[in-house]
Amino acid sequence: MDRTTRPLVIVGAFAGSLLVGLVLMLWALGGLRNVAAPAVIGGLFRLTDQAGQTVTEKNLHGRPTLIFFGFTHCPDVCPTSLFKISEVLRAMGEDVDRVNAYFISVDPERDTTAAMKDYLSSFDAHLKGLTGDPNEVAKVISAYRVYARKVPLKEGDYTMDHTALIYLMDRDGKFVSPFNLKRTPEEAAADLKRYL
Repeated sequence: MDRTTRPLVIVGAFAGSLLVGLVLMLWALGGLRNVAAPAVIGGLFRLTDQAGQTVTEKNLHGRPTLIFFGFTHCPDVCPTSLFKISEVLRAMGEDVDRVNAYFISVDPERDTTAAMKDYLSSFDAHLKGLTGDPNEVAKVISAYRVYARKVPLKEGDYTMDHTALIYLMDRDGKFVSPFNLKRTPEEAAADLKRYL
């Protein structure tokens, strides 16, 4: 060991020992128990699909799930995202029945089950639209950390500002990551198949 590296080794060993001692001291005093865990995304919900069937968080178990929050009166972001999700579902081939895909309304005032059924008739049949009582919708919006806000327009109408993220949930209903649709449907389907 030469003269220039020896001081660096000594300082490094001292810093490492100091760090180990600090961690042990924090652990012994209970300080590491107070470290905040990452925010949980997802949770309990009870909504109705476009066929009138009840869907809860339990329906997510056993299959990877794509979830998109939006509304049927959305002029561009929602139909574009739902079209891309439909293309991914088509690219899943025979495995399409092994995944869930949900479109959850942020506008239950207008998005009745009938409105969802009509709207989703333009997309892949495996895509389920969920809506419900405004209080139940508010709970799921909160559980998934979704931003949604009514924006008044002229003549008493309104639109909705909302999070435009596709959530990928694993087979246990736990959030994995945002699902990237900025690739070919085949690439996205291959990524989704990893969670089967």
